[in-house]
Amino acid sequence: MRPMLEKCPVCDSKLLVTRLYCPDCDTSIEGHFSAASNAFGRLSPEQVQFVLTFVRCEGRLNRMEEELRLSYPTLRSRLLEIIRALGFEPGREEQSPRLSAEERLRILEDLSAGRITSEEAQARLRGKKSGEEDAAEKE
Repeated sequence: MRPMLEKCPVCDSKLLVTRLYCPDCDTSIEGHFSAASNAFGRLSPEQVQFVLTFVRCEGRLNRMEEELRLSYPTLRSRLLEIIRALGFEPGREEQSPRLSAEERLRILEDLSAGRITSEEAQARLRGKKSGEEDAAEKE
């Protein structure tokens, strides 16, 4: 059985499921259904095979080098392509500094004592200094 398509192969628009079929009892149901998003449905068969190999090798690119006989840079490049195909942007994770438990407790105590506002507390918990604003808050 082929994987369900999510986009039209002609115009690249999102497809809508309008018919469900049960092969056991030969029942068909027609209507408009939302398909559960299958992130892996966005991947080519080669990319799915790469992901399966990646999992089988426990995410170790050095083991994949041996198995697939590909260089580390090639494997890394293919992995980044898959990450993007799944809708993520490599290296764009939240880069907020980690606060120690003591620092977080101190911020919450300052908030509780009224020495800082809730906005200041949120900014400090996100690792921003007092007075800094998020870009989203400025817009």
